[in-house]
Formats: sequence, structure tokens, C-alpha cells
Amino acid sequence: MSENQLQFNPASYPAASGVYLMRGEKDQVLYVGKANNLRKRLRSYFSSAGDGRPHIRFLVQQIRRIETIVTDTEKEALLLENTLIKKHRPRYNIRLRDDKTYVSLRIDFNEEFPFLQIVRRVKKDGATYFGPFSSSGAVRETLKKIYRIFPLRHYPMERCRRRSRPCLYYQIGQCSAPCHGKISREDYLKQVNGAISLLAGKEKELMDTLKGKMHDAAAAMRFEEAARFRDQIQALELTAEKQKVSDAKGMDQDVIGLHREGGNVEITALFVRGGSLISRRDFNLEWSLEAEELLASFLQQYYGAEVFIPDRILVSLPPASLETIELWLSERKGRQVRIIAPARGPSKKMVEMAERNALESCRQRENHREGRDKVLYEIQKNLGLRKLPMRMECYDISNVQGRFSVGSMAVFLRGEAAKREYRRFRIKTVAGADDFASLAEVLRRRLTRGLSEGVLPDFVLIDGGQGQLSGVMSVLKELGLEKKIDIAGLAKSRVKADAQGDVVERSEERLFLPGEKEPVIFGEGLPALFMLEKLRNEAHRFAITYHRSLRSRAALGSSLDEIPGIGPKRKKSLLKHFGSITNIRKASREELRSCPGLSPGMAEDVYGYFH
Repeated sequence: MSENQLQFNPASYPAASGVYLMRGEKDQVLYVGKANNLRKRLRSYFSSAGDGRPHIRFLVQQIRRIETIVTDTEKEALLLENTLIKKHRPRYNIRLRDDKTYVSLRIDFNEEFPFLQIVRRVKKDGATYFGPFSSSGAVRETLKKIYRIFPLRHYPMERCRRRSRPCLYYQIGQCSAPCHGKISREDYLKQVNGAISLLAGKEKELMDTLKGKMHDAAAAMRFEEAARFRDQIQALELTAEKQKVSDAKGMDQDVIGLHREGGNVEITALFVRGGSLISRRDFNLEWSLEAEELLASFLQQYYGAEVFIPDRILVSLPPASLETIELWLSERKGRQVRIIAPARGPSKKMVEMAERNALESCRQRENHREGRDKVLYEIQKNLGLRKLPMRMECYDISNVQGRFSVGSMAVFLRGEAAKREYRRFRIKTVAGADDFASLAEVLRRRLTRGLSEGVLPDFVLIDGGQGQLSGVMSVLKELGLEKKIDIAGLAKSRVKADAQGDVVERSEERLFLPGEKEPVIFGEGLPALFMLEKLRNEAHRFAITYHRSLRSRAALGSSLDEIPGIGPKRKKSLLKHFGSITNIRKASREELRSCPGLSPGMAEDVYGYFH
């Protein structure tokens, strides 16, 4: 036991339900947990037998203080635990990480003419959501097919009504133009119901309905109407995809499967909507817990975010605090949610399928990880790095003639982009377009904070040659890190052109190392060079994106901010209503008066400013 390690005294802690926060040497939160009996739970960490979780022995060595918060019920403890985990993001709690950004489709039936929107967050706003879907590109392709069968509107009504005529989608038959009165609300809602049936996986019922309407229209000699139904049926036959897994009850349910290999845990969630399996999502967890507690933590973190909560959640074994989690989920959804560990039947087979998918995902991830590790070994070998560059960082500066000067930091963890670790910097101490000084400021700020938080890079890549490299080395020496962090500069390839400006020769990318005159040349097309180029390009993209956002914000605000009485809320309302400064400038007095939150006097002020 180290001198500073916590001397645990069970009598110091209450024997009541609540939440505990384990804090480290710098009072940072290392772990957040809940318990029915705080004293009993905390005693288990410090008993001779140990807690049973592999990472706990590392955690206990770092604990300097334990803070407890007593609650009246276990449900209150669960809610408080979720809140504190989101706030502190403790190192030793599980962190859900997956490989994709998921999207959903939203439709609000409270609107006069509802339409489908692609969203990334599911909110409690009374709308209906479909998903989640793993590919936004695939969702857009699905929408294109839906619009060909059921021509719903694509854009907000206010935007479309400002046009003098229907948009191009109406002219190509993929919008029914309710904004210009080309379809009644009753007929439009029929199109909406058809689209919803298609999204809900009810292709057969929809097909039967359309065929019945086609025959009725033909019998009544409404041949144009019958032809439209025929076209919809043909398009639907081409679009409909046969579902291999289905549930006759037509339930919405999520199926959770786990696979463990040593300390590595893979979780696969299968999403069943309307009885049909529509998508899956994979998670790789950093820390191993007992299966029951691991599953409970997963359910809390995943469903604590703004995601769709189904009626049933199928799992391989009951999670810890099952009844409390069910009660919490039911309150979030607004009706009963069941968590079931089926022992037999179709539901059991669904769980086994999720577990097989988790196993396969684990194998694929491991193969991918081995491939990335080989590339990292190549980088270490070719550049003579002191250790494997598990955490690589690259920095870039962006400005236009010294204005809106910003810096960016892109991060690769074990060879993969870790976008949550990316950081942006407003340059504070450098005037004008001095990229060298700006780069030094960004690196000094990042590494100073890294020293205090204990998170430093193994390898720093700089976009540039010897000049940029020498500036970075001075910062490392200033902070005493020149022997702890390896650095290199990646200089862009040189291009030679002829008299007409055509490229005749392009040199290879060059990597410069401190104290070395000659650059290191990687063979073109090598995976190691590709990874370094990707890291540099990510830093450049991130800097440019931030720089452009600052410029556009300044451009938007420059004119509206000069109008007396137009504050942030009214400015936001104007931009939301009209879409752009250009449209506000073109708007008539009557159009400005129609903007929500703008009085007639303010509308006159806005009109007068631009005219």
C-alpha cells in the first residue's frame, strides 16, 4: 500500500442507498457507482478477496478520497449515478464506443402536412421516430425510393411557400406540392400512411391495399388514377426487401447480445421495429465487469441518451437492479417497458443471434486492430520512435491574413481517429499571420493541460518541415518533455511544372525528424504513410471547418447586430424564418411582419436598415 492510498474505514460510510464517487490524487473523479448499502458495497473493494473486477486493483491504488451521496430510493440513486457519469466521464466507468454515427427518421403528425426528416437525436416532442439506422447514405437512398412511390414534401412549408412556384421535386413527380395547394390534406395523409406502412415493414398489407384501390379505380373507369396505383405497386415491388427475421406479433424490441474474451467485451444490439429486424449496432467496452453489473451499466448509459426506447428489451441474463431499471425506462417512455431474459422459444433464438453477431464483431475488430498495430510498428521502426505511437496528435493553423486565427488538434488512438478527443483553439497571444508562433501557442496550451491531467501524446506530427519542427521542439524543451514525446514534421510533396503550368514531376512526401538534415522518405502507397497523411488531413480539415464557422458567424452577425433592438433571439428567429441574410434583405415589409417574434415597428426597422 502506498503512503497516499486511502485508509478505508467502513464505519465512516452510511449503510443506506446512494451513490459513491471515488476521487484521485488531484481530486478528479475516477469512478461513480450506486448501491443499496453504500457501506457494504465499498467494503467489497477493500476486502482481501477484492471486488472481482480486473481493473479494480488499479483503481483502488489511485483512490485518495471517497465521497457519498445518500438517496431515499434505489431509483433515485440510479438517476443520480447517470447524471454524475455524464458530468464527470470517469475513467473507470464503462464508456460506450461504436464505429458509426446513427440516424433516425422523424415525422410529426401534428403538422398539417407531415414530412420525413433525417435526425441524429430522438427527442420527446410528440413526433414518431423510425430507426436507428447505421448508414445515413442508406437512409437517403430509402427516402428517394419512398418519394418515388409516395411523393411527400421535402422541405419546411414556410420555405416552400416563399417560392413563386413548386420546386423541382414536384416537376419530376417526387413531391405533391402541398405548399402550393396541389393536393388536399386528406389525399396527402393517404400518401403519408403509405410511407409509414413501408417504413414499418408492412409491405404486404400496403401492397394489398394499393391493388384493391387500383381495381376499384379501374372498375369505375378512373383510368389515370388506376395507372398511378399501378405505378406505385410496381415501384413497391422493386423496393420491398424480404425480411429474413420477423416477429408475427409485430413488436418493437431491442435484442442485446454480449461476448467476452478476457478483459475485452463486445456488445451487439439488434433493433426490431414492427416485427422486422432493421439494423444493428456494435459496442466495444474498455473495462470488464461482472456480466449482470456490466449489462446494467450498459442499459443505463445507452438508454440514458436520446434514443428510441422499445416496448421490450431481450437480454441473455437479468441485469443488476432489474426492477429499478425497468421502472426508470417505463417512466422515460411513458408506458411499460419490459426487460426479459428468455429461456426458450423465438425470443431466445434472437438473443443467441445477437450473441453470435457480438462474437463476429469481436473477431473482425481484433483482425482490424492487428492490422493497425502492424502499421504503428512500421511508423515506430521507420522514424526510430522510442515507443509505439498509441496516441498520435497532429496540429494545424488556419487564418486569412491573420484574421480569425485558429488551431486544431486531431487525435489517433491505436491508429484510429478519436474524434471525441479532437480540440479547437482560438489563438489568443499572436497578432497577424504568424503560423510558427500560433503553433507554439497551441502546443504549449495543450501540453500544459496534458501535464496537469496526465494525458500526453506518444507522438506529435506537425504539418510542415524543419521550421515548424524547431518551433515545436522549443516548446517541448520549455516543458521538459523533449525526451518523453517523439515528434516529426510531414512536409507536402514538391511539384514541378512546365512553362504551361502542367505538372511534370511530383516528389514524395517527406518526414523530418529533430536534429536530422535529411528527411525520411516512405515508399508511396505504404499503409504507414497513408495513416500519417490521414492524421495530417484530419487536423487540416478540422482547422478549416472551425475557421469557416467563425468567419460565417461574423458575416451573419455583422449586419443584423447593427440594427437596434435585434438581439440574439430575434436574430435567430429572422434567420430561421428567412433562411439567410440575402432573403432578409430581399423581404418586403409584409413578409418581415410575418416573422414570429418581430413587432411591426421592428420589422420596419429591419426593412429600413437594408433599404
